[in-house]
Amino acid sequence: MCQPIRCRVCGKTTWTGCGSHIEEVRRTVPAADWCPGHATQSSHATQSTGDQPRS
Repeated sequence: MCQPIRCRVCGKTTWTGCGSHIEEVRRTVPAADWCPGHATQSSHATQSTGDQPRS
């Protein structure tokens, strides 16, 4: 069963659990309070330093 949790990045609500009940969790949270998702730690670090990935 999925349940709401606070996002460590933005503080908005996201989910934890099996993934089969995400919509049930979302129905309990106003759209403005739902976490939009974030880039992975490594890509966030690349963006924040301005470095370009090497090919």
